[in-house]
This record gives sequence, structure tokens and C-alpha cells, in this order.
Amino acid sequence: MSPGLAMHQEARCGVGWKLIRKKLEYCCKKKRKGGGLMQVWCYGNNSTPKLVKNYQSCDAMKDKDFDSTQFGFEDGLGIVGFLKWKKFFITGGTGFLAKVLIEKILRAEPDVGKIYVLIKAKNKEDAMNRLLSEILEAELFQTLKKAYGRDYRAFMLSKLVPVPGNVREHNLGINQELADEISREVHVIINSAANTTFNERYDIALDINTIGPRRLMDLAKTCNKLKLFLHVSTAYVNGQRKGRVLERPFCMGESIAREEEIIESVDSSMDSDLPMLDVEEEIRLAFDLKKTLKDDDSQGSEMKELGLQRARSYGWQDTYVFTKAMGEMVLDSIRGEIPIVTMRPSVIESTCREPFPGWMEGNRMMDPIILYYGKGQLTGFLADPNGILDVVPADMVVNATLAAIAKHGRGGKAGMYVYQISSSVTNPLVFGELSKLVFNHFTSSPYMDNRGRPIPVTKMKFFDNMNEFSSHVLDDAISRFASISKLNGKLSERLKIIGMKVVEQAKYLATIYQPYTFYNGRFDNANTELLLESMSEDERGSFGFNVESIDWEDYISNVHVPGLRRHVMKGRGSSMN
Repeated sequence: MSPGLAMHQEARCGVGWKLIRKKLEYCCKKKRKGGGLMQVWCYGNNSTPKLVKNYQSCDAMKDKDFDSTQFGFEDGLGIVGFLKWKKFFITGGTGFLAKVLIEKILRAEPDVGKIYVLIKAKNKEDAMNRLLSEILEAELFQTLKKAYGRDYRAFMLSKLVPVPGNVREHNLGINQELADEISREVHVIINSAANTTFNERYDIALDINTIGPRRLMDLAKTCNKLKLFLHVSTAYVNGQRKGRVLERPFCMGESIAREEEIIESVDSSMDSDLPMLDVEEEIRLAFDLKKTLKDDDSQGSEMKELGLQRARSYGWQDTYVFTKAMGEMVLDSIRGEIPIVTMRPSVIESTCREPFPGWMEGNRMMDPIILYYGKGQLTGFLADPNGILDVVPADMVVNATLAAIAKHGRGGKAGMYVYQISSSVTNPLVFGELSKLVFNHFTSSPYMDNRGRPIPVTKMKFFDNMNEFSSHVLDDAISRFASISKLNGKLSERLKIIGMKVVEQAKYLATIYQPYTFYNGRFDNANTELLLESMSEDERGSFGFNVESIDWEDYISNVHVPGLRRHVMKGRGSSMN
């Protein structure tokens, strides 16, 4: 059989339709190069067969993106058809979102080609070990495990290729042989690697979130079959913008502070006195400072302070979103003719539906607060009770990502296409309502202390300034530990130390989260809604991401918090089984 023929035997053609290749058997049996005329017919619903396309030879069909949508028979975006036989390169592949993405691709279209997964590792053996332990053995993949049974491992390893490397290294740290293979084979690149620590060292955040995408784009430009570069960003790259924030790309040198100054000026035609943002200068500033500092703890604190100072001076709330915004700018400035899709999810939390409700990994943004509250260690927080927390389930983010890939991956025009996956405009979750839902959950299903007794919770109190919040946290800690004075002195002192650590942690969380708990921007998602509308009814059922449909009471009470306790806390201190 000529290479490339078998992979194009079938493709869906709308509900009940099937594309076949007439004379396929003739070409294969003869094993003759070229094989003669090849015809593609469409049959279905007892209708008259329709000739779709003629090929002059079997060879002419090789390496074609042969799916039903190109012939106009399939409604929607043809997501499954696009995934078939495509080869992906994914960075950040062992991260929370990327794993949900990989699982969905393999479940939706088992005939996808290879998925090359960049894994931070010293060598192939270490990369394979991480692939096995962090992906194949992850509970997230239990649906695939059940589907394939004893063949699960073989199936997964036939699709996933661990790539040892690091986005912080030249050429991503990939050995030349494997880099050449990726350049020859890959159709879609997905950049999901990021450092999400709000107050990370400036040099580290720049290296991963700003310079990392540039290194990946250098690889993308060597990929002969590349159809699309997809970059996972965050809706909060919009910094301290207020009101309805549109889905538009950043221009190089754009600054939120300059933008706000112009908007607030009496004469909107006046230019800002603030300097333009110079990304290259920011990189030089960080790495030049690093050279002058001693390699000790003080270096880390000074680099963290520099990042926060630079971010806020240009109108971003922290180092994370500032460096992610600069990463978007860099990509847009060097993309050339490569189509780029930028996905901007807001706060990504546990899966709503797929592959099962409530799966998550690690403490996401609101989760430390929920856990401290449930344990009785946090009875109030620095937040606006009428403010909005913009949350989206991970599976909806993944579905929107796959829809965007299908839409722009078929001969897409060069450009930067932005999609904000968010809920603050169409289905806002208010902090006050969130606190009630969490209170109700822990009242009915309380945490247990180490003696098996339920830990009572009170309704969350909200504070609008740090001084009042700090006083409340300290008073609350003193009240909770008042009884320790009756205990043995050594035990008393130890509990006091633990109590003060809890106080400091609460104040730290409040300081880090304050720009988000009093956030005044609302993320417009018009592009994302149009993307949803362009999908077929079947696709909306299988790849839905309608955030307006989320019932927050059900999601928080019955999906997210139970999932947090089960998958992150591993059931510790819980009566839930």
C-alpha cells in the first residue's frame, strides 16, 4: 500500500454521512504508484451517491487534509475531522490544563497522530518516567483506561512522545534529532507552559512567560507542515483595565497605564507622558540586575520586588500577568505568516463535566481560601462581596481551544486571533454568593479535626482594607487559641507559633489576591460566543463551552468543592467518601 492512503479511508460527512474512496482497493491491490483515477463519493440517508472530488492518482491524495468539511457536507467546524491524523507539539504538557487537553483529544479522536509533549527533564528516561507517572497514571485518564483495558498503556505510548527539554533553554533544550522530527511532522503547536506565581522573581517569569514563547516561535518557523500556533494566555493580561474589556491583541509597547492616562485625560487626543513599554529593555533590566546581586535569599527578594514594581508602573497588577502580556506582544511581533490563536481563560477551576465532574490538580486561585475556611482557620477575607470572581471550568476551556484550532487550522490566514473564555459578562459569580455556597457546603459536609469531630464554620466576613482584615485575623486567632493557656507550656507555645503562621499566611493570600478580589474589569467574550455559534448541534454537545449554562450553585456545591477535597486534599479531614 502506498504510504498515506490508508489514513484517508473515511471521514464524517454530516450526521449519518460517510465519505469513502472508490477504487481504494484497486489502487492498493495493484500497488502501482499513482494507481489510476481516484474518486471520492458521499453516501448517506438513502440519498443518491454524490461524486465529491476526482484525483488523477493515489499519490495526489497523499498528505491531504482530507475531511468532510472541505467539501461542504459537514455542519459546524469539523473538530473531530480536523484532529484526525494531526500531529501536535505541546509545551507544559504535565500541567493541569494541558493534561485535560491531551485527554480530550485522545478520547474524542483516537486516530489523532502523534502528540509530542515537552517535559522538563534531563534525558529521555526521566521524561518517560514523568510521562508515565504524571499523565498515564493520573486519575484524569480513567475513562481511557476503562475503554482500552490492558491495551491502555500501549495505546497511550503509541500516541504520546515525551520530549525532554525546557522552555528556558536555547532551542527549548531539545536534541537535534528530535527537533528535526518535530519540524518535519507537527501540524499544530500549543504553548501551555507558564509560570503562574503572581509574585515570581522577575528574571524567572520573563524567561518562561515572555522569552519562552519567542523560543517556541523559532521552532515553529522550522515546521514544514505547521497550520497553527496556539498560545494559552490569561484574561488577566488586561491588567487594571476597567469595565468591559474586549478581545483584542496587544501591540508591541502597549501599556495599560498609558492607555488609562489617555482615557482619563480631558483631551483624549493628547498623548500620555508615560513611556512606552520596551520589552527588550525589561529583559535587559532584569538580567543585568541579576548579575549584580549575590546568589542568596536577598537576590530572590529583590528580583521579586523588581517584578512587582515594573508591573504596577505599567498598569498590571503583578509579575505573572505582566510577563504574560509581554509574551503576547512578542509573539504578535515575530509571527510573520503563521496564524496565532491566543486563548485567554480567566480563573481555570475543576472540570464541570468531562471526563468526569470535579477533577482538578493543585490549588488553583480560590482554592486555598476555600480550604482554610473549611478548616476553620479563615473566617473573613479581603474582598468586595459585590465583586465578581471570573471562573471557568477546565473542560470548557479545552473545548473552546479545540474549536478554535479547528476553525483557524484549516488554511487560516496569518494573524492574531484572541478568544477570552470567561464568565464575568454572561454569567457572573459574585463573591457574596460564592461565600454562601461554600458556607452551606461545609455546614452540611464539615471537615473533621484530628479527633474526628466536625469543624464548625461561620459565615464569611468581608473587609475592604488590609488594616481591618489584619486585625480580624489576629483577633480570630487569639480567640481560637485562647484555651491553650490552660495546656502544658511547651504545647501552648507550639500552638501559638502555628496560629501566627496561619495569620501570616492569611495576610499573604490577601495581599496577593487583592488586585483580583477588587477587580473592576469584565471580560467580553464575543469572539468566543461566535465560535460557539459556528459549531454544529452535535459539536456543541460534545465540545460545548457555553459558560452561560453553568449553574453556579450546583457547580460550587456539588462539583468543585467536593472535587477539591477528593483530588487535592485526597479526602484528608473529610467525612466524604
